[in-house]
Amino acid sequence: MPRFLTMIRIDEQNLPPENFPPEFEQRMGALLEEITKAGVMLDTAGLLPTSEGTRLSWSGGKISYTDGPFTETKEVVGGYSLTQCKDKAEAIEWTKRFLEIHPAEWNVSAEVREIQEM
Repeated sequence: MPRFLTMIRIDEQNLPPENFPPEFEQRMGALLEEITKAGVMLDTAGLLPTSEGTRLSWSGGKISYTDGPFTETKEVVGGYSLTQCKDKAEAIEWTKRFLEIHPAEWNVSAEVREIQEM
């Protein structure tokens, strides 16, 4: 079965409050339990802010380093999931359910990409 990487994108400049609403955490916990029991979830995690990250670039035969925060970038990857689904449609359906759990006033997007197996 194919594996999919889902990257959760957030606007770091306009993050929701530090404390998540209790009902959000309950809904998220239930969905993560369901997707794990279905044998789909391989791994998932949130990422620390870009202020704690470093970007490496290769150009002109040289490596350059830029420490965060990366203020020139509006959306950043705030988390990810690695799933194994029967097809892209199933991966998209799980991602849709994940996004729908978030409060309506939040701005969160996701990019679903199939992993190329070697």
